[in-house]
Amino acid sequence: MEIFANRKLLIATKHAKEQVMAPLLEQVLGVQCFTNPEFDTDAFGTFTAEVERSSDPLTTVRQKCLLALEASHCDLGVASEGSFGPHPASFFVNADEEFVMLIDRKNSLEITVREISLTTNFNGQTVASEEELWAFAEAALFPSHGLILRQSKDDKTGIVKGITDPEQLRNTFRKIYGEHTAAYVETDMRALYNPTRMAVIEKATAALTAKVQSCCPQCATPGFGITDARRGLKCSLCGSPTNSVLSYIYSCRHCGCAKEEVYPHSKTAEDPMYCDCCNP
Repeated sequence: MEIFANRKLLIATKHAKEQVMAPLLEQVLGVQCFTNPEFDTDAFGTFTAEVERSSDPLTTVRQKCLLALEASHCDLGVASEGSFGPHPASFFVNADEEFVMLIDRKNSLEITVREISLTTNFNGQTVASEEELWAFAEAALFPSHGLILRQSKDDKTGIVKGITDPEQLRNTFRKIYGEHTAAYVETDMRALYNPTRMAVIEKATAALTAKVQSCCPQCATPGFGITDARRGLKCSLCGSPTNSVLSYIYSCRHCGCAKEEVYPHSKTAEDPMYCDCCNP
């Protein structure tokens, strides 16, 4: 795009996210991506909780991007922030939630996307034998995906991260187990040790580039996208409104222009199984 063409774009990461983000951003926006290895993104929170995240993910990704831009003397940047835990709609399965934000201080733009994926190996458990350790490792896609070992789930000292070698995993477990008669093993969710998460970040980045290319029909500002959903698709049996999406609201952060579009699916009515009246 013309407003981004040939500009330098900072990717705020210390975990190699540029491997999947930079090719998309450079191809679509025409930018030249770079990273700042001196900028410590772990200061905003770590998955192993030595540093607690002090704000919600959206606030955190904004702070991360803005401070990285300031530290790098740049006016265009992208940052991402991931969270892991129960899916907001399916509480019994884990999900990966990724926010990716582009900030352009030169043109006063802030464009954000949110990607939620059920494809994640996020897990952790206390193990009291090597058999339990290797069973967990296999399920966690080790060694292509890194693991973390420590004394207990809440212990914040003596954490060994980024384990991708079977011998290191075995020796680290034996050392911790020998001192504490148990160990806690968990998946390393940092992007460079987790190809599954990296793929979700890539998908989120693709969504960001698509949103950047969506311009406001009124003022042509990039980032014209979905900001709300109107629910109420009628039940095919009783005609009552359901909680299913009927339409989406698109709006522009710059001029306030908004439009509503019917959700692009083939259904004109919802199955009664999703109706609170027919299936309370």
